[in-house]
Amino acid sequence: MAELVFFTGTMDCGKSTLAAQVNYTHASRGRRGLVFTRNDRAGSGVLSSRLGLEVAAVEVTDQTDFFALALAENTKSDPLDYFICDEAQFYTRDQINQLAHVVDDLDIDVFAFGIASDFRTELFPGSARLFELADRIQVLQVEALCWCGRRGTHNARTLDGVMVTEGEQVAVGDTAGDSGVVSYEVLCRRHHMAAMPINHLAD
Repeated sequence: MAELVFFTGTMDCGKSTLAAQVNYTHASRGRRGLVFTRNDRAGSGVLSSRLGLEVAAVEVTDQTDFFALALAENTKSDPLDYFICDEAQFYTRDQINQLAHVVDDLDIDVFAFGIASDFRTELFPGSARLFELADRIQVLQVEALCWCGRRGTHNARTLDGVMVTEGEQVAVGDTAGDSGVVSYEVLCRRHHMAAMPINHLAD
């Protein structure tokens, strides 16, 4: 029986590394799959991890229809076995519904990877829907650490080195835009609520 599985955790806990590994494991056993991502830091059409792994991927947009795509790609002579869906927090709620139909109606496994909440500690719509629909939710065992050494539980956004708690929900990190350089780091709850990223130590 196919499953919809959601692998989740904070940044730096190895989600994209695991996505690449899961793809390798299934492909090496002769299973046919498709890899998807959205807003990866490495650019369009690539799933990348901070360890340097890169896998070619289909770039997801708001117009992507996973069920229609699965129907077009799935043939009796060469059926699809699985989807790898990285950065799933950026998918729409409708797209998560489509992935559930891919599992239930086409018997294709879907392995989704993503963070649960944003820099404001609010759930991403895609992640919220995955929590509602997934057959299994797996919190990754590799724990990210705050600069203080405690377990990192919250994703913080900094703009030109200053922590911010307002703004658009989606902004790709390690990039420079019109308003400054956007970066992210993982903090424990205490230092997230106190707005104390690592660079406060230099003050």
